[in-house]
Amino acid sequence: MVIIQIVTIAIVASLLVLLVKEQQPIFAFVITILTGVILFFFIIESVTEVIDLIRSLSKKANINEMYLETILQIIGISYIAEFGSQLTKDAGLASVAAKIELAGKIFIIVLAVPILTAVVETILNFLPQ
Repeated sequence: MVIIQIVTIAIVASLLVLLVKEQQPIFAFVITILTGVILFFFIIESVTEVIDLIRSLSKKANINEMYLETILQIIGISYIAEFGSQLTKDAGLASVAAKIELAGKIFIIVLAVPILTAVVETILNFLPQ
């Protein structure tokens, strides 16, 4: 199972970070970043399978491709922003982490506006005039 590999890598990396953090904090941070990247590559195949399934279901349901792509972009932004935020927090840069989170939220809002507009227009079309 992939989850066992992920947890094993995470535990080993955590132990390495704890061992070298006092003597070489920059090396500990590099281990943290590399571990995050390695774990990301472990899950990317599963994420791709889920995205393909969602695309397949949306085609069967005749969902507008633009809406699906926007939702997938929003999900991607949230994960990337969270990943970057956690890395900067691990480096002791909480202020930078907060800026990453803010940027992610702003980009999500910008991407969501067309979907929200379509929802409001649909609701208005159902209301009697």
